[in-house]
Amino acid sequence: MTKMDSKQTGLEQPNEEGVKKNCNPTYEVELVDAIVKVPADSWNNLMADDNPFNSHQYLLALESSDCVCSKTGWTPLHLLVKETGDKANIVAVMPLYIKAHSYGEYVFDWAWADAYERQQLTYYPKLLSAIPFTPTAGKRLGITTDKTEQERQQIYHLVADTLNQCLVEYGFSSWHCLFLPEAQFKHFSQTQSLQRVGTQFHWFNRNYADFDSFLAALSSRKRKEIKKERAKVRAADLHFEFIEGAEITAELWLQFFACYQQTYAKRSGHYGYLNLDFFKSLSSTLADNVILLVVRDSEEQFIASALYFKSRSHLYGRYWGALTDVDGLHFEACYYQGIEYCINHGLQVFDAGAQGEHKVSRGFEPVATFSNHEIAHLEFRQAIHSFTLQEANNIKIYMQQLKQKLPYKSVD
Repeated sequence: MTKMDSKQTGLEQPNEEGVKKNCNPTYEVELVDAIVKVPADSWNNLMADDNPFNSHQYLLALESSDCVCSKTGWTPLHLLVKETGDKANIVAVMPLYIKAHSYGEYVFDWAWADAYERQQLTYYPKLLSAIPFTPTAGKRLGITTDKTEQERQQIYHLVADTLNQCLVEYGFSSWHCLFLPEAQFKHFSQTQSLQRVGTQFHWFNRNYADFDSFLAALSSRKRKEIKKERAKVRAADLHFEFIEGAEITAELWLQFFACYQQTYAKRSGHYGYLNLDFFKSLSSTLADNVILLVVRDSEEQFIASALYFKSRSHLYGRYWGALTDVDGLHFEACYYQGIEYCINHGLQVFDAGAQGEHKVSRGFEPVATFSNHEIAHLEFRQAIHSFTLQEANNIKIYMQQLKQKLPYKSVD
């Protein structure tokens, strides 16, 4: 059992057995401080998820590059559920972190932290189950497939009980489980955790033959607007090329990284959460899941790029950057090129990232996102519960309004 370092967490040192080993006659829980301590095959088999961000390789790349570590405010504390007995087989896994802030999460709780501070209470550290810097829905608890529904729910309750015990024993203010699939959201909701709903915008491939057939599904006005946007980019005489993961050279990663940092600095005042070592590692660790869109000008100079990930069914737009301003280039590189890639390669869903109501006019549809939360402080829990109920109602209305603004002639 791993011990949490009080110098890293700001918490009292746990007892000599380390983090609480919650158990019942069938299962016990262990917390480990590095993804490398979990066998890659075990993790990936339990996740059984085509989402590349849930893979052992992706999480290991984040940790081995030091993008995710105590110094960046993401201290790994991954949760394992094991069967009791001599073999102690791992039957469930959860990505878990001790967070010293709320950056890189995309389900915003800054107002909660501010309220704590006004009352001279401590909100950080907290516990977080999510994929760092990645607002993409995917499993947060991977469970072996040979369990009955009753056994699976027993594991959900055991995990929630363990997290709740950590709040009490080690002084975390709260735990948060972000961007779950709806089925897992419902499982955790049965453990009495708070529920929170948000929205993103995804594009769906309705068996379009090509980009023109997608445009044909839109209203005349929206179709003309998109054509006008793309014409501006064509007038700049730019060249677009998708490069698969194994073919992305060190030089291309360096050029992409310059774009990434410059755009982050312009937008956020810092150079981004991820470093060059992380990106370069993707060519070997996730070669089949990574694609880099390279944009060159008429003189073949590298001027912009966008990093995508893919699964068997989804395309995920993650990062983009440009070294020069070209009117309409952001929409072309981050949306239209991605849509064309989905059509050409038979991918069904394009998840272009968090937020962005402007995506609706370009064919992206509002979809709900789900998260579960538990708050240790009773009075704050009651207040936050009231907030999440009102927020969910507002999100429902907001999504209904946005659906009325979709550019399609008709939506099935």
